[in-house]
Amino acid sequence: MKPANVLVLPGWQNSGPGHWQSLWQTTHGYQRVEQHDWMQPLRGDWIARLEEVVLDSDEAVVLVAHSLGCILTAAWAAHSRNTHRVKAALLVAPPDVDREEVRQLLTSWAPVPMKTLPFPSVLLASSRDPYCRPDRAREFAAAWGSDFAEVGPLGHLNADSGLGDWPEAHARLEALMALPGQAA
Repeated sequence: MKPANVLVLPGWQNSGPGHWQSLWQTTHGYQRVEQHDWMQPLRGDWIARLEEVVLDSDEAVVLVAHSLGCILTAAWAAHSRNTHRVKAALLVAPPDVDREEVRQLLTSWAPVPMKTLPFPSVLLASSRDPYCRPDRAREFAAAWGSDFAEVGPLGHLNADSGLGDWPEAHARLEALMALPGQAA
């Protein structure tokens, strides 16, 4: 699989230079899906942008989503006719956008789509994520048909979590990339 067909989907406010997504992009050449507005994200705009990038890919893609990027993945998959172009997805630290305090910040993102994803996925969650309780992350994984792993009390699994380039998660990504799949 070509590195450019691994699509990095950051969450709200993007992923800074010390975030594992940014480190993977720099080290491995993965492609970040750039959004028009990282600070005031609109669900429809982000879905349209992901659709555009998926359609521009010359073969099936693997999605690497963090935080709001996980909700983007589920929302896009619930509406797109092009989900066959996704081989798999790594979903990390989805926020519970149905919680009142999160919904106020991200007004166009509730409700969380709870439909089974039409491609294999793994959801990694922290036992101490301030944006999503572990039981709610398990609900997302069950609804999306994702394999689930709780990785410990590591916060929101971002740069502040001290993960560096997070080799354990990258190993999970490599396993998803190795799954048999068809060309787009």
